[in-house]
This record gives sequence, C-alpha cells and structure tokens, in this order.
Amino acid sequence: MLVVSTAPSRVYAARLVGLPIFDPQGDQVGKVRDLVVAIRSESSPPRVLGLVAEVFGRRRIFVPMTRVTNIDAGQVYTTGLLNMRRFEQRSTETLVMGELLDRQVTVTRGGASGTVGTIYDVAMEQARNRDWVLSRIAVQEPAKALRRRGQTHVVEWGEVSGLTRPEPSQGATQLIHALNELRAADAASVIHDLPMSRRAAVVAALTDERLADVLEELPEEDQVEILGQLEGERAADVLEEMDPDDAADLIAELPPETAEQLLELMEPDDAEDVRRLMAYVDNTAGAMMTSEPVILGPDATVADALAHVRNPDLTPALAALVYVCRQPLETPTGRFLGVAHIQRLLREPPSTLVAGALDESMQTLRPEATIDEVAAHLATYNLVAAPVIDENGHLIGAVTVDDLLDHMLPENWRDQAVRRG
Repeated sequence: MLVVSTAPSRVYAARLVGLPIFDPQGDQVGKVRDLVVAIRSESSPPRVLGLVAEVFGRRRIFVPMTRVTNIDAGQVYTTGLLNMRRFEQRSTETLVMGELLDRQVTVTRGGASGTVGTIYDVAMEQARNRDWVLSRIAVQEPAKALRRRGQTHVVEWGEVSGLTRPEPSQGATQLIHALNELRAADAASVIHDLPMSRRAAVVAALTDERLADVLEELPEEDQVEILGQLEGERAADVLEEMDPDDAADLIAELPPETAEQLLELMEPDDAEDVRRLMAYVDNTAGAMMTSEPVILGPDATVADALAHVRNPDLTPALAALVYVCRQPLETPTGRFLGVAHIQRLLREPPSTLVAGALDESMQTLRPEATIDEVAAHLATYNLVAAPVIDENGHLIGAVTVDDLLDHMLPENWRDQAVRRG
C-alpha cells in the first residue's frame, strides 16, 4: 500500500511502482513501471520528469508529471491526455528503479556521515514551484556481525556522494527485493526494459524458481537471450523449474545442439517430459498442453482433491479440474476415468470419494487436435481446461485456456502493443 505523508506530500518510488493509473472518469489506463528523473548534480535534488507507464498490453509510454493530477493511497490519477508513443529513454534521463536502486553512495553529512551503503529507495515530493523532485534517499549499510540486514538511514539528496559517477559493478539486491513484490508478469515487464548490464545483474541474483516464473512471461527473444547468458548447469536448473510446456517451447527456439546439451543436463524425468511435448506438431493439443495437471486415484477423497488444488503454484485454470486415473498417477497415466470439477467437489462432503463426483459427460481431446478444435471444444462446453488422452485411454496432459490463448495470440504478443478497440 502506498503511503503519502502530509505536507509536503512524499512518495517512495518502490511503493509507487505497480500502482494503477486512472483517467478522470475512473477508468484504469495503465500501471506505473518506473520514474524518469533528470540528475543535474549531487547537490541539487533532481526534477522528476514523469512516469514510465505500461498501457494496453506491454506498451511503455511516458507520462509527464504535469499530467499527473493526484497520487493517492494505492493509485495515480492523470488528466487522461496521454501520448501513446513508445517511451525511449534519453541520454540525460535516469530511471529510478532501473538505474538508481543498488547504487553505492557515501553519506557526507549528518549523524551518519562517512557511512557507505546502497540505495534501496528514494522519495519524491513537490517543491514550492510545484515541480516534483527527489528529496530523500534511503541508504542501507552492509550487514555486520550476526545481523541479517545492515542499518538503514534516510537522508537528504544533497547529503550523499556517488550519485553521478558511473558504477559498472552495480548490484541488484534492492531491485530484486522490489521485483519480488510484483507478479511474475509485472516483474518481467520491468526486466524487459532494463539496461543490459542491469538485466544481467538481476538475472544472476534471482533464484532459479523466480527466474523460471519471469522467463515464462517474457518475449521469446528475451527468453533465448537470457538463457544463453546462463552457465549450462544453471540454465538446466531454471528449465526444470519452468512448466514443462513452457520449457519445451523455449528449448525449441534454441539451436539443436544447445537444446540437446541442456536436455542432457536436466534431471531425466524432467527432460523426458519436455522431450515428449516437443514431439508433437506445433499448434496441436499435444504441443500446447501441460503434462502436470492435478491427478488423483479413484480412492482419493474430496478432501484430498481440495488439498491438492490449494497449491498456490497452480494457475486458476489448472486448478479448476481434478483428473482421476488408475495407477500410475504421472503422465502418461493408467486408464483415464474422468474429471471432477472443483465447483462440484465444494458441494460434496469431504469424506466422499472423488470418483463419485466425476463428470461423465466430459468429452476428451486427442493430442493431434488442432488449435481451432481445442478452442471450439473449450467454448462448446464452457471449460477452462480439458484432458488430453492417447489412443490407449491414458491421460497424457491437459490443455488450459491460458495455454490456448498463448498460442492463438500473435507471435511475441507479450512485446506488442495490444490496443483496445
């Protein structure tokens, strides 16, 4: 939640990023992604030129501060007059999140004089002439002794040095902390627009699991570029953390020899799932399905099913159905018995067998079903997911509506401006 103090209003950048932007009618027009400032010197607070906003999909535009009418708790209001030209950073401009966070500085005045630390946030406020300026810097010292975090200080802009000098070895700790507060798709948007050196530092600092989540939301060219910068073992670890269908799509974009090397480095079971998905023809149910739906045996109870779908790592679409099969319960499974809708399970006593709540009218898909056939199937039966069965009646995966949309949208849709009609 954004906290704005009273006179003068002070807003911290890390809390501003990700907030919705509204027009005068109350319609959301975008989200805040960064602040653009003009740093003139270390003694004069830099003027905040505007916001980098994400609108209509992944388009980044510049919103001048003169168009910002109010910054309230949890939201930003504008005049509604926005220039839709894609934002391009000028050489005289600095991005707060992308370039200031994690910069090493030295406190030169005040009680913390002589302290060396890194910037973890900055605050802006309105000057007497109504311009917004960066007025405060939050600095964190390195951790000492048994402390997990170093001491923090909030100082005036003019009380630190090191703000204007180049810093080739700038870390990414504070930026990572800010990114971890965002959804994977929002974090991917921030990483996409980072300078190359900063992007490399961020990628190196992210955990394998978080990097996998972010990679799944990036355009294909960014995925390939980032994966190519990773050492082989780490690249394989990240691929193992990705959903098998996303990993298969990414590996398919790599040179064959690189793809094979990474598959060899992956755990055999994970590599087998990916190889199986890569064997299907593009834009078929087999190629777009996930091989890890929620699978239970016929002796599982409703309580067991609900416990499985509570897994926060499942997407809402994937958690909408439970797939009941004979042993083995990993794809390809034993004989497929049917699916149970979560909506139905919520109406059943917890001790009831999930096999007694199956939707016996549910039609299945074959892996060779075309993308149009998959779309028609989901639309006809009002589904957000559907099972994919092989010729022997074994469950081999499930297609979800997000898988379908990902393949139906234009190539590299994540990096295109999708305008509302």
